[in-house]
Amino acid sequence: MQTQLLERMESEVRTYSRSFPVVFTKAQNARLTDEADREYIDFLAGAGTLNYGHNNPHIKQALLDYLAEDNIIHGLDFWTAAKRDYLEALEEVILKPRGLDYKVQFPGPTGTNAVEAAIRLARNAKGRHNIVTFTNGFHGVTMGALATTGNRKFREATGGVPTVGGSFMPFDGYLGEGADTLDYFEKLLGDKSGGLDIPAAVIVETVQGEGGINVAGLDWLKRLEGICHAHDILLIVDDIQAGCGRTGKFFSFEHADVVPDIVTNSKSLSGLGLPFSQVLVRPELDVWKPGQYNGTFRGFALAFTTAAAALRQYWSDDGLAQDVARKGEVVAERFQKIARMLRELGIEASERGRGLMRGIDVGSGEIADKITHQAFENGLVIETSGQDGEVVKCLCPLTITDEELKKGLDILETSTKQALS
Repeated sequence: MQTQLLERMESEVRTYSRSFPVVFTKAQNARLTDEADREYIDFLAGAGTLNYGHNNPHIKQALLDYLAEDNIIHGLDFWTAAKRDYLEALEEVILKPRGLDYKVQFPGPTGTNAVEAAIRLARNAKGRHNIVTFTNGFHGVTMGALATTGNRKFREATGGVPTVGGSFMPFDGYLGEGADTLDYFEKLLGDKSGGLDIPAAVIVETVQGEGGINVAGLDWLKRLEGICHAHDILLIVDDIQAGCGRTGKFFSFEHADVVPDIVTNSKSLSGLGLPFSQVLVRPELDVWKPGQYNGTFRGFALAFTTAAAALRQYWSDDGLAQDVARKGEVVAERFQKIARMLRELGIEASERGRGLMRGIDVGSGEIADKITHQAFENGLVIETSGQDGEVVKCLCPLTITDEELKKGLDILETSTKQALS
């Protein structure tokens, strides 16, 4: 394969091309093809951006039809027919059936744009600066979002410029079994000498993706909501990776019967891998002045078009949600089997996750890398996460066929044995 030009010209900051050093050319649902015509099962799916698979035919056709008619493609924040169609789909298919009432902000194309807008709006609405976030959380790498991201790898890359405005609390399970970490948060809120500035908002992932597939308990999330309400603190749920059906419901917080004040979505929101993000805001919190937060690409009509098609195709009934729950159990059972196999080899390992957002903690980034590198050699694209990359992480497309899912899991099990033999 011809990779010399790519290696010579692309910045050293690249990551995925180091783990998967081939030139990919085609893709369909859960399969990738490289320029040597070798196929791979995809358990990465654009780091959760392709929940509906590569080149989803229903969503792609909507895009092709839109492009064929010389419609608006770039529209700043003009009102366009594409924007209206998306908002109609969002309201009718997603918000109304769930009893949710939100205004919608389009802050720019990426997840970190959405987080930046959410935390800035919270500060604006409450007149307070502090944002409480959680250990192992990941919310983006621009400066505001970075202040709420735990991993030192990203924080140290500022070259010494301090990140400010975030206070870290222990996530559910961080202090071990039997410890409710919200006791500490609630204690600090009630202690005038505790050193915690009363926050404008709390930002939380219900399942921490980059942090290692750490799953917040449903009772923990419900209690967190109650603490926020009791202390006049806004609750922001970062649903950028865990949303759009990844956990088995469109919004990951639905499992806990929680209603956030602000929600951030991106990644699979467009349905086809096009950049797109949104911030959902309780109407009374929409205190922006015109143009106070803007961005050149906040009116990307192609993404409005594909997102509307995705919502109508997959969320007009509960068929996809049920399928994700079923496939999630298949992955969980196989991951538990692999974890048992590892424990028999003397390696502490455990499975965790929700829906089709699952991982195997093997306790070591070195071991996880051996497994994922061997898996790639055997035809499976799968990544790691966690503070040291110690979690082998499955983010396969939600639309993966049973045959592809089984094949991918077979490859992972075989690769684990080979990597540790």
